[in-house]
Amino acid sequence: MKYRKKPVVIEAIQFEDNSDCVSAISEMGLDPIRVSYKDPKRPVMKIQTLEGIMEAQPGDFIIRGVNGEFYPCKPDIFAKTYEPC
Repeated sequence: MKYRKKPVVIEAIQFEDNSDCVSAISEMGLDPIRVSYKDPKRPVMKIQTLEGIMEAQPGDFIIRGVNGEFYPCKPDIFAKTYEPC
C-alpha cells in the first residue's frame, strides 16, 4: 500500500553558525539552544527530539513539527519534501 504525506504547514529555519540564526531558532521556541564547538571547524547544534538527542550541522534545517516538536533535516531531504508557502 502507498501513502502520501498530508499537506501541513511547518515552520523551519536553516541552521547557520551565527548569532542571528541562533536567535531566530530560539524565537521559534527551541530553548535552550546548545551548539557544540568541540571541533571548531564543525559546529553542531544538539536538539532534543521525540527520538532523543539529534545533531544538526550548518546547512541543515531545523523544523518545528505539527505538534511543536523540533528535529533537524538535511537540506536535500528538505528540498524534496517541502516548498515555500
